[in-house]
Amino acid sequence: MKNILVLCTGNSCRSQIAHGYFEYFSDENVKIFSAGVETHGVNPKAIATMKADGIDISNYISNNIDEYRGQNFDYILTVCDNAKERCPYFPSNAVKFHQNFPDPPKFVGTEEEVITEFARVRDLIKVYCKEFVSAYL
Repeated sequence: MKNILVLCTGNSCRSQIAHGYFEYFSDENVKIFSAGVETHGVNPKAIATMKADGIDISNYISNNIDEYRGQNFDYILTVCDNAKERCPYFPSNAVKFHQNFPDPPKFVGTEEEVITEFARVRDLIKVYCKEFVSAYL
């Protein structure tokens, strides 16, 4: 069994999207966790953009990294620069990866433009997760 932890600032959008795709692309021998250095709740637009791609993350919750102290992970992935910089010391033998993705909730525009930005970032994360699973799992 492989354990993966995906980290972001608030565990509300990018890490939740990655969590959904990692579960989708991985088999039953992989357990996915996601957390933030803060907890902001799952962003409703993240839920909607994933639903538009056929993946339901509506039952996900926002977790804080402190909830996983003592848990063994094979991989820890940060999906934003802020989480990488702010992440407290997390003792682990896990292999660490970092990929910064834009933060769609910070995008300013019309409602249609915001929805388009969420979908664009979702698609970037989807490709990253699919390639990661193919390469490492």
